[in-house]
Amino acid sequence: MATLFQGGLVFDGKDQLLRDHGVVIEDGRITAFAPVAEFGGFSGEIIDTTGGTLIPGMGDCHVHLCYEGAADPFASMSKKSDAAVAMTVLENAQTDLRAGLTMLRDCGGKDYIEFAVRDAIRNGTFVGPTILAAGKMICMTGGHGNRIGRVADGEDEVKKAVREQIHAGCDLIKIMATGGVMTPGVNPEDAHYSAEEIAAGIHEAKRFHKRSASHAQGTEGILNAVRGGITSIEHGIFMSEKCIEEMVESGVYLVPTIAALRNILANKDRGVPAFAVEKTERVSEAHQASFRAYHAAGGKIAMGTDAGTPFNRHGENLQELAYMMEYGLSATEALATAMRNAADLMGLDDHGVIAKGAVADLVIVEGDPTVDIQAVVNKASHRAVYKGGRLISVDPVRAGLAIAAE
Repeated sequence: MATLFQGGLVFDGKDQLLRDHGVVIEDGRITAFAPVAEFGGFSGEIIDTTGGTLIPGMGDCHVHLCYEGAADPFASMSKKSDAAVAMTVLENAQTDLRAGLTMLRDCGGKDYIEFAVRDAIRNGTFVGPTILAAGKMICMTGGHGNRIGRVADGEDEVKKAVREQIHAGCDLIKIMATGGVMTPGVNPEDAHYSAEEIAAGIHEAKRFHKRSASHAQGTEGILNAVRGGITSIEHGIFMSEKCIEEMVESGVYLVPTIAALRNILANKDRGVPAFAVEKTERVSEAHQASFRAYHAAGGKIAMGTDAGTPFNRHGENLQELAYMMEYGLSATEALATAMRNAADLMGLDDHGVIAKGAVADLVIVEGDPTVDIQAVVNKASHRAVYKGGRLISVDPVRAGLAIAAE
């Protein structure tokens, strides 16, 4: 049966806020989007959105579903069995969905456990967001992520590591261009892979039609990844003018993950490893400056949070929109980073927008989010979440149980 949403505002996921428009969904798709006057005599179900805004389901382009936001996520996960990690992945995915995140890009998991959850959601065994998963992040010996990733050195070995992820069933390739905050003994400013190594990995991903993401914080590593043909730069902390120029020219997305650093700083006395706190304090100002500069240069930005890192909880992802506004984005721009831009980066052309033919992933929020972003950020302002036209509870029973599909 067709369902018509009408009465309130509609934000199209790009830049348009429309009044007096209706949206019809049927069989999991948007079948009509037009002025309300065109729906006179509609005989299906009618959802009154008066006082609220209908928006597309949103996307987080950088999550770690195997982590639950503990003070030391790796240590916490290491104490769990693989079965328990699988349940964490499913719980986190469903928590994100109930918060309005209908698209997720997992940027590094554990032994492909997250693939099983992704596939169970895709085949309808469980309700969940659309998940794209990278599998094992690829890093150099001793590099950032080496405790959980696929260690590879030299061009040939990096190519082999990429092929392994593709063979395992990855949706994208994640490769580590620099040191990072959460690995002890590495420097975020240091380039890890050589320009030749990272280019070989990215080229191999492209040969098999896979997009790529690079953890890249230091200037040299960012340039190595961009010049190698990367799809997105994750974090982008020390972006020089040259980095920004080449990223904009190449159309590279920045996925800033402001929440990752903000949550460490806000909780630094609650058990976060001292090495991570020290590095976060050292890089946070540069991160903000780089983000502002990239936005001012007209660079493409997609929302990503690094959800799962210390106190960076799944389900709280949309706080990132408020952080990006603090750093210079308008509300409309911030919303687009989680809607059209997120879908574009993930290659999900029929997601992240309200348009005829698009997937019926929708959220109804109170008020007007282009005036007050808290209408989206604050989950208490969410009236309902729809995934593929199916209503998802926004106040579920928290009993650790999966939400079984019909």
